[in-house]
Amino acid sequence: MTYRVLVASDFYPPVIGGAELQTQMLARGLARRGHAVAAVTNWQVGLPRCQGDVGFKVNRVRGTATRVPWFSSNPARRFHPPVPDPGVVSEVRSLIREFEPQVVHACGWIAFSCAAALHGSHIPLVVSVRDYGYSCAIRTLMQNGRQVCSGPGPRKCLACAAGRYGWLKAAAAVPGVLGGRQLLLRNRLALVCVSHYVESIVRRDLLQDRTTCDVLTIPDIVGAAPGDDDTLPDEQEQRVMAQLPREPFILFVGALQAAKGVHILLDAYDRLIDPPPLVLMGTTWPESPTTFGRGVTLFRDVPHAVVMRAWARSLFGVVPSTWPDPLPGTVREAMSQGKPVVGSAVGGIVDMIQHGRTGLLVPPSDADALRRAMQTLIDDSTLRDRYGAAARADVESFTEASILPRFEQVYERMIGVARPA
Repeated sequence: MTYRVLVASDFYPPVIGGAELQTQMLARGLARRGHAVAAVTNWQVGLPRCQGDVGFKVNRVRGTATRVPWFSSNPARRFHPPVPDPGVVSEVRSLIREFEPQVVHACGWIAFSCAAALHGSHIPLVVSVRDYGYSCAIRTLMQNGRQVCSGPGPRKCLACAAGRYGWLKAAAAVPGVLGGRQLLLRNRLALVCVSHYVESIVRRDLLQDRTTCDVLTIPDIVGAAPGDDDTLPDEQEQRVMAQLPREPFILFVGALQAAKGVHILLDAYDRLIDPPPLVLMGTTWPESPTTFGRGVTLFRDVPHAVVMRAWARSLFGVVPSTWPDPLPGTVREAMSQGKPVVGSAVGGIVDMIQHGRTGLLVPPSDADALRRAMQTLIDDSTLRDRYGAAARADVESFTEASILPRFEQVYERMIGVARPA
């Protein structure tokens, strides 16, 4: 059976990021399986309002917040606010009337606008929960950047968000997030979490242990990104590949932020004995390191195809997140290339790495433990190869052919329940 699915996301490629890539893989995969698909996302500077993708159109909507320059600290990424945006609500309603979807599948804070646009409709809402943005205004679940939050509360959330956004934005964001759960729950709703840890936080903070909607865990798709193939790389890709170290290297892929543990990684790497090169691939932020030690090479904003080629040439991967990372896609990308991963035992990472079988888990923010784990894989090639082979076998359970039918089952159940008499 096929359905009409409207896929909504805060960002969409060519904007770089794991959530963006997964949204595109979901939309293209559904289209390949015969479903009618349309996508909607925030408008970004320099991108067309409507653009064709493989089998469907991507609609970029200009909300009220995206028109205000001060709302987004990064002008290249116009964020959806943590409340329904009147402009987005209006455009999503128009798109719903035109496309007539049977289900709306949203990811990110744009889900608030989708919920408002669907209010009073029989069309169900499926929300992919990829972070903690439905209960945490700064989306990291880290209270004041130092400890995992025990749960939302107006006063402590306001103080924490003010440290990130300033008091003016915090005063808008916190009530929006804390009140937004009621808006979501007014619809026929299914919450699809990327990891078991994320599901536990959703039940604790968003649902507050009430069983008012369907909640389940479906992990990310692993495989070639849409558009990736074995064709020759373009000039940009060739330039990056030529600059990679000739010998196998340790690889980190992700935002160069403190929450991703990049500072911990640099500290641990500096204390390794006779280390191979360290390659960092990711997006830079105001908090990113500005200087790097000997043996470290940085590549900014690297296309996914190049990232996958780099994984193939790497020694092993490292994911030293200090926050409860929901499900960093770089872990299974590395594993798909037969590479073991050293990761922090936090958040959804523990769903992905089997300690002592596909990689090694270490306590978050522990530079010495991270150093020891990396040194183990550097020194023991037999262990490294055994972990890598097990990792490659493990990711076979997370291909598009395995994951998309699980989403189709959610759509079938939700549409069947929501269909009017």
